[in-house]
Amino acid sequence: MRSMTGFGKGEAVFPDGAVLTAEVSSVNRKQFEPRFSLPSEYNGREVELRKRLGEVISRGAVSLRVVRSGTPAAGHVNVEMLEGLARVCMDLRKRLGLTPDFDAASLLSVPGVMNGSGDAAEADDSLLMTAVDRALAAFLEMRTTEGEALAADLAGRLALLEDLLDRIEPHAAGIHDTIRNRLMDKLKEENLPVNPEDERFLKEMLFYVDRSDVTEEITRLRSHFAQFRDFLNEKDKPVGRGMDFLVQEMFREITTLGNKAGTGPISKQVVTFKTELEKVREQIQNVE
Repeated sequence: MRSMTGFGKGEAVFPDGAVLTAEVSSVNRKQFEPRFSLPSEYNGREVELRKRLGEVISRGAVSLRVVRSGTPAAGHVNVEMLEGLARVCMDLRKRLGLTPDFDAASLLSVPGVMNGSGDAAEADDSLLMTAVDRALAAFLEMRTTEGEALAADLAGRLALLEDLLDRIEPHAAGIHDTIRNRLMDKLKEENLPVNPEDERFLKEMLFYVDRSDVTEEITRLRSHFAQFRDFLNEKDKPVGRGMDFLVQEMFREITTLGNKAGTGPISKQVVTFKTELEKVREQIQNVE
């Protein structure tokens, strides 16, 4: 299990000593939302980078920032494009009488000039992916470490929910008698004489009491607990969405149980159960 938050940094060094630094960070989101901050010469690599991030990250708002420090080697400059721009600038200066206020440094900042071509471009791409992969490795390591802490916390909360259900179950076992006695007392208070042995009365009583049976809800909750624990033990696959669905189902079952049972001891435990389950729901928003 991995956390959705994390940070990783990776570097790659060019032959001329320039350094390419990649930083990957993420915060919680229901979907995968990548964002990029790249040097202009790498703007055309967003599709490839998006695919690479998507191979290892399933959801979260993910930011990839790439910075190049140092002066690029001449082999990395698209010299043909640079010369063409220079000729155009000189021609415009002559035709329009402009002052020669541009230089090579200004032209180097034009998108595409630093793309290079041939072997140089391929080397740039290779170093870019090397820096990104190193950043991703550190990023995933941090996510995994935080995920282990989340799993330990959620395991403790799951044990508490199981304990609360263990306390509810004995009261649920005697709920038929409780409701029957409550109904009989209410009839007496209203001075409505009934014959406890009357067959029609017994059928109506049985129907009413059966509607308060919570065995099904308890069984489903225990099944959800088992599935939730399987998610906690998952090492490779993203589990956040599955855990979120299970928590919604647990809320539904415990709400139905509380509505059907409605007795004092059970109602108190149901309130505590929902409070703890809400803490679980908040925590799994951090799980990938």
